[in-house]
Amino acid sequence: MGAQIRVYRQKIASTTSTRKIFKAMELIATSRIGKARTRVAAALPYANAITRAVSAVSSQTEIDHPLTTEHGQVRRAAVLVMASDRGLAGSYSASALKQAEGLFETLRSEGKEIQAYLVGRKAQSYFDFRGRAYERIWTGGTDAPEFSVAREVGEALLSTFLKDYEDGGVDEIHVVYTKFRSMVVQEPSVMRLLPLEVVDEDEAQDGELLPLYEYEPEPEQVLDALLPRYIEARIFAAMLQAAASELAARQRAMKSAGDNATELIKKYTRLRNTARQAEITQELSEIVAGADALNAS
Repeated sequence: MGAQIRVYRQKIASTTSTRKIFKAMELIATSRIGKARTRVAAALPYANAITRAVSAVSSQTEIDHPLTTEHGQVRRAAVLVMASDRGLAGSYSASALKQAEGLFETLRSEGKEIQAYLVGRKAQSYFDFRGRAYERIWTGGTDAPEFSVAREVGEALLSTFLKDYEDGGVDEIHVVYTKFRSMVVQEPSVMRLLPLEVVDEDEAQDGELLPLYEYEPEPEQVLDALLPRYIEARIFAAMLQAAASELAARQRAMKSAGDNATELIKKYTRLRNTARQAEITQELSEIVAGADALNAS
């Protein structure tokens, strides 16, 4: 009985210690989620505005620009997959990677080769474990992305897009990320980055017309200047939404883990008390039996 009680005490102590870790991580995620949501709200207007500007230039002029023109035959596509650097975020990374797998299957069924670009150590470990190749990996700070990283990612993807197919270039660029809807809902999504889809979904739903522009200099030069900024802005906005989604998922996961640890502590406490009660009952029985034996002698 004594050994059993010691086991339950050790389990209670270890679970209590683990619960403190869960609680600390929940508090950290809670403290960061507000800033992450603010950054998302601040980045989206610029990303949408530059998308509208590029869309206006593309749709209102008859130009053949490589970044806005659909390829007649798409032979190779680049896919940027955004996951997390750390675990303990529930199904956040798994859902994003599952969405990426669905996109890979679709692209392969269309006869397209795939070049993978990864953000986050979880994506890297997923590919490494399965022996899959990827072109580049960016790790560190997935829950607090920096614009410099988004710019580096954009430059790498744009450079690949501008290469010829024979030199390892791609004809399409897709981004797999997790869109932040609310603290409860985070939705794995796919965005085709290039060639440019000139319709902005949110504003098309509002029925708002694209503005008319007068171009100085020529539209081609305007696109040359705008499109790299468009790519950077879109990638950075996707990284910010993914970061907010990661923090929200981690907060929920840690709260759930802490609640489960509390229930487990209650269970072990009941079992310990039951074992202690049985030990006391046995000791009393032995005392009574000894007293009866003495009286009988």
